[in-house]
Amino acid sequence: MSETYQNFRRRLDAGETTCVDAVTETYRRADGARDLNAFLSLFPERALERAQAVDGRLKQGTAGPLAGMTIAVKDNIAIRDEQLTCGSKILTGFRSLYSATAIQRLEAADAILIGKTNMDEFAMGSSNETSYFGPVHHPLDPERVPGGSSGGSGVAVAADICHGSLGSETGGSVRQPAAFLGVVGVKPTYGRVSRFGLVAFASSLDQISPFARSVHDAALILETISGIDANDATSSSHPVVRYTDALAGADVRGMRIGVPKEYLIDGMHPAVVSSLNELRARLRDGGAEIVDISLPHTEYTIPTYYVIATAEASANLSRFDGARYGYRSPNATTLEEMYEMSRSEGFGDEVKRRIMLGTFVLSSGYYDAYYHKAQQVRRLIHRDMEEAFARVDLILAPTTPTPAFRLGEKANDPIAMYLSDIFTAAANLAGVPALSVPFGRDEETGLPIGAQFIARHFDEATMFRAAAWVERGE
Repeated sequence: MSETYQNFRRRLDAGETTCVDAVTETYRRADGARDLNAFLSLFPERALERAQAVDGRLKQGTAGPLAGMTIAVKDNIAIRDEQLTCGSKILTGFRSLYSATAIQRLEAADAILIGKTNMDEFAMGSSNETSYFGPVHHPLDPERVPGGSSGGSGVAVAADICHGSLGSETGGSVRQPAAFLGVVGVKPTYGRVSRFGLVAFASSLDQISPFARSVHDAALILETISGIDANDATSSSHPVVRYTDALAGADVRGMRIGVPKEYLIDGMHPAVVSSLNELRARLRDGGAEIVDISLPHTEYTIPTYYVIATAEASANLSRFDGARYGYRSPNATTLEEMYEMSRSEGFGDEVKRRIMLGTFVLSSGYYDAYYHKAQQVRRLIHRDMEEAFARVDLILAPTTPTPAFRLGEKANDPIAMYLSDIFTAAANLAGVPALSVPFGRDEETGLPIGAQFIARHFDEATMFRAAAWVERGE
């Protein structure tokens, strides 16, 4: 692993480097990694101006906790005056009029934003192949996917371009690429981070979420962007703790860690199974109690997720119609044609598939059979988590059933693609926090494998503590 922000900050405070040096190196690396297609836009002038200002505050002793941290941002999170495309033709050329709350908090802490990253169109995908701007490539094997939908943000970190990045999670869109890429990815409790400035896919599931090279750096980013926000009625007033404080002397002794039997399924890659078994043994040797648990409604996770998420998407994406901003079809001659052709030409196939599915499950005669039923099952999945956390402190599971698959391997099979989220979507449905930490590699390909910790609501600290222990390799 290349230099973490924690190590960089030690050198920065010791006067061994500067923020300007860090930003200059960031853009040198970004230029050398163009073939990965991780970035949709870069803003070096803005970043260098910011770096100079932060260097000045460092000399004065007034710099913030993220001074000099270089951060890439998924292109569905608003940064004032910068493009906001969501990886879609329909928003080509659109620039944001304001910054997301998470962005404001990062900049207030003296982080330096370097660019907007590629993504599956409107965050709909598990491989970063649905972007209008082309797929993102895996740094270790360009013929493989980086995961999605936050693949560009994950690659920006995995390719050592920047210290950290922001993605968004709806059903695993940060944890899944984190596992594929060998970095840390965190989905916070729903409401922990303000969604203001995040373009909505499925409002009851979406969360802004960080990537980083280390557990410490991910915890530092999350504690910075967390907290209640008057601009987001779903943000929580639950107190924000300093997650980094929980990492000092991180230990798993005395923890009760549950392993759900439903997460060991047919078809899992042998390297994922062996890595999980190895981690179970290590945790037990480290003093944790491993408990076999059941999450009995796991088999309904993917169908429930894809009914609820598509229903919410069909409503949220109705605002993109060519009338007010974004792409407008030049071929339309009537108002009706403008709406129909702008959306038909502006949205990609996967987005149109999900809009149609969501509209169907919300339509008269089908609402009760599909959407209402899915909400009832969602409550059962939530109850499964509550009952599990009455017995254990954390849940341990694989993050993905396989290492990174090949580009095009699942592109024409939506069901196979959707099943990539089989171990991640439940945390989004239940609103609980979850984290993917690198653990193991596939010996045949050398590709990374991730392990996942899931915690009870607002108990990110315990999750970080266990992940930090795993990261140390004790």
